[in-house]
Amino acid sequence: MISLFTLLSSIDPGLLSILLVGIIIVIIGSILRHYKQPYIIAYILTGVLLGQHGFNVLPDEKMIHILGEFGLILLLFFIGMEINLPDLIKNWKIPLFGTILQILFSVLIVFIIGSFLEWSLSRVVVLGFVISLSSSAIVIKLLQENDEIKSKIGQSVISILLMQDILIVPMLLATNYLGGNAPPREEILLQIVGAIMIIGGIIWMVKKEELRLPFGSALKDDHELQVIYALIICFGCSTLSAIFGLSAALGGFVGGMFIHASKSTEWFHESLHSFRVVFVSLFFISIGMLIDINFLISNWQIILMILLAVYISNQIINSMVLFYFLRNWKESLYGGALLAQVGELSFLLASSAYFTKIISEFAYQLAIIVISLTLLLSPFWIAMTKRFINK
Repeated sequence: MISLFTLLSSIDPGLLSILLVGIIIVIIGSILRHYKQPYIIAYILTGVLLGQHGFNVLPDEKMIHILGEFGLILLLFFIGMEINLPDLIKNWKIPLFGTILQILFSVLIVFIIGSFLEWSLSRVVVLGFVISLSSSAIVIKLLQENDEIKSKIGQSVISILLMQDILIVPMLLATNYLGGNAPPREEILLQIVGAIMIIGGIIWMVKKEELRLPFGSALKDDHELQVIYALIICFGCSTLSAIFGLSAALGGFVGGMFIHASKSTEWFHESLHSFRVVFVSLFFISIGMLIDINFLISNWQIILMILLAVYISNQIINSMVLFYFLRNWKESLYGGALLAQVGELSFLLASSAYFTKIISEFAYQLAIIVISLTLLLSPFWIAMTKRFINK
């Protein structure tokens, strides 16, 4: 008689991995739903349990990371479809000055800490950049789940996140310069051209009362081609953005705004919703896979201190910046909590700083786990802040 172990060993490991991921997400997600917590936590915890630092059931970390990037692009594409460009541009002062002030204050805080630890100026600037960025994926997902995308504070926070995504390019350039690894002039010019094209495209969309999608009317009743067409628009814009050295997710966001301007959001939502659920979950699973439990246990004291410092400083900085523009403490405190975590784009800055030898391997590992933990703990921090505001 064939044993159960023999049967399982003959099955494709990929199938078992998918099955196990689904079961764990459903179990953890059901518990979290009972306590009214977002599913993001379930995805990240699944990555921790099944990743290379857990039970190592998902060894192909690179593939999951690539699929997760698709999820981030789809998430921002969907958010772009809900953005009203005239309203966003009308409040341009919040994202522009708010983001710049947040970056400057973050660098100042790290400078104060670094002056006691004798850090170099390059390390201070880079780590200030790292903690100044917030997570578009976490914040936007939570705003969606709470139906706050179109609220005043929701629009303000999203506009700041969009500005951060744009400013990641000069931050990466500055990091390379500080590390003595200046990018080629052609690459810089290409990024500048890409940024100008995006700004020009946004201005064009604002001036046009309504845009028409090519072949849009022909696909009105063809669901199968609608799915393919929607994917072409989403990933086509992302690819174009990546060609110019900009964030692929930023391209997805601009593509979503183009769809909103064409008044075609309904069938795009229907066509891509399932894709978004699957790929966004993979993105957060890939974040969980970065959390090294052994490193966390060995260095829990310094990690805890950095986590508290990051959350408190980001909360204070963002709340003060938002209050300056909104003049409403409750909304400003809530917006500060939404922006308090360190974002997924900070992984790029940390990696760039490590490979240009601005930070050591230990500092790099510390940055990776702190970023990952802030993403995991962000829903709890936001929930605590909301309770504080309500009381």
